Amino acid sequence: MKKICMMLIMVLALGFAATANAADIDLAKKSTLNSILKNGELRCGIASGYIPFQMTDKKGRIVGFEIDLAREMAKAMGVKFVPVNMEFDGIIPALLTDKIDIITAGMTVNQERNLQINFAEPFMVVGQTALVNKKLEGKIKSYKDLNKPEYTIVSKLGTTGEQAAKRFLPKAKYKSFDLETDAALEVLNGKADALIYDLPFNAIFMAEQGNGKIFFLDKPFTFEPLGWGIRKGDPDFLNFLGNFLHQIKNDGRYDRLYHKWFESTAWRKNIQ
Repeated sequence: MKKICMMLIMVLALGFAATANAADIDLAKKSTLNSILKNGELRCGIASGYIPFQMTDKKGRIVGFEIDLAREMAKAMGVKFVPVNMEFDGIIPALLTDKIDIITAGMTVNQERNLQINFAEPFMVVGQTALVNKKLEGKIKSYKDLNKPEYTIVSKLGTTGEQAAKRFLPKAKYKSFDLETDAALEVLNGKADALIYDLPFNAIFMAEQGNGKIFFLDKPFTFEPLGWGIRKGDPDFLNFLGNFLHQIKNDGRYDRLYHKWFESTAWRKNIQ
């Protein structure tokens, strides 16, 4: 009797193992990786205008730090890099409807977005800072000082800059823009008091156009990891992205690209 029971247990175990193995194989076949390799191209959802992550140069080409990272990823896959440019607030819907394979758009990883999509490990950590009109120098020493009804705060529509402005400065007036550059110019021209936005963009805008017109509160007041987004239920693609990021961060490629876009100014003369 014991032998019969043991045989039944072994048969059931083998059956469960076979079923699980079949399910794993089926899941692997459905991975976005397979469609990327089959189609021979990596469709990356971007939103050009986020300096220096993704921009359009004078020849109409999409360039930038994150663009170069995505090119390296396509190269590692042996496929063509295809940037799909769109408005930032339309990128997650585009991913969910299979119009793109991955989001490479300087997207901050947060819990609200993570309910809809999965993220690879962060490729960079940034935070929100403030560019403030020069007329308020001496009055504004911290972002907290902007939380008054007499001040107008601007940021980019659908971004964590907008979320931070509304969350941390609820008493101030708020106005959104489709492009972060337009929002920054609003402050530069004295039509708004401060821009709340990511440190990289604010630092570059300050260096290029802010002298004598705005001042920079450069200490980030939020913790915001930037990550690449993919559809849920795809552990194989997530595994590939994790290993790819570990590789480039340790073989010198990441550091080389970081220097090119964040520590050098040579690229600026070629941007529209």
